[in-house]
Amino acid sequence: MQTELRSVSTRRDNVPSHCDTGTTCAITIQMPSPEAVGCVEKCATFFSFLLIIVTFPFSLFECFKVVQEFERAVIFRLGRLRKGGVRGPGLFFVLPCIDTYRKVDLRTVSFDVPPQEVLTRDSVTVAVDAVVYYRIKEPLNAVIRVADYSASTRLLAATTLRNVLGMRDLAQLLSDREAISHMMQTNLDVATDPWGVEVERVEIKDVRLPVQLQRAMAAEAEADREARAKIIAAEGEIKASKALREASLVMIDNPTALQLRYLQSLNTISAEKNSTIIFPFPMDFLKTFLTGAGSSIPPPDFQN
Repeated sequence: MQTELRSVSTRRDNVPSHCDTGTTCAITIQMPSPEAVGCVEKCATFFSFLLIIVTFPFSLFECFKVVQEFERAVIFRLGRLRKGGVRGPGLFFVLPCIDTYRKVDLRTVSFDVPPQEVLTRDSVTVAVDAVVYYRIKEPLNAVIRVADYSASTRLLAATTLRNVLGMRDLAQLLSDREAISHMMQTNLDVATDPWGVEVERVEIKDVRLPVQLQRAMAAEAEADREARAKIIAAEGEIKASKALREASLVMIDNPTALQLRYLQSLNTISAEKNSTIIFPFPMDFLKTFLTGAGSSIPPPDFQN
């Protein structure tokens, strides 16, 4: 025996069951289509068309709408979404009194995240602000699944900024801004994907540190630079001493080089500073004259 039952609540196809008589029954419960039009909607649509005819041609100004190339329109008829999804760009038709529509801008929108007081992982309080760029990729979800996608994205961006920065040290926050921005963009994009929102870019604008911490960091940097300057000066002294040692070895082989270097130093001093200079005269110059005169008097011993 085959039995067919119809209901308006659920639908089951070919569900076997056993009747009291022991025979197998096939129950088919059919659910009405969600696109089915009720009597009230039919009447409202009829009166809307009647209104258009009565007020023709003035009603055309209210029936035909235009959306720009960068916009899309989502149309509702008596609260239900119309077939065909979004409309646009271009001209579309709506019925007065029963059709409502919302325009969605597909262009990239940017907004500033207000400065957030963040406690880093090494217990340093900093104020960080950022800028977020996003756009609507699915206008239907942006209208149906979230009440206000713009406000929701702004609040989510501020919360995500605090969460991401709370997992970083101060040094990482100051040096790895690009990695932090990329991580924040990924988290925001995953969270806003069900809303039809795509986060394109996130940038950290400014990181403000407390005044006392700035002074401490400046003192640390100054001490570091002074230490490096002393190391560089010591390395220069080592190289200079090696060069002087090599020069002294050359002058030992040729004593005249020492006298020439002495005269060159005097020439340099007289050229830079025009003043009277008193300097000891090297007695080695007189040794040649005293020995070459043929005097019986032995030359003075300048070594002693």
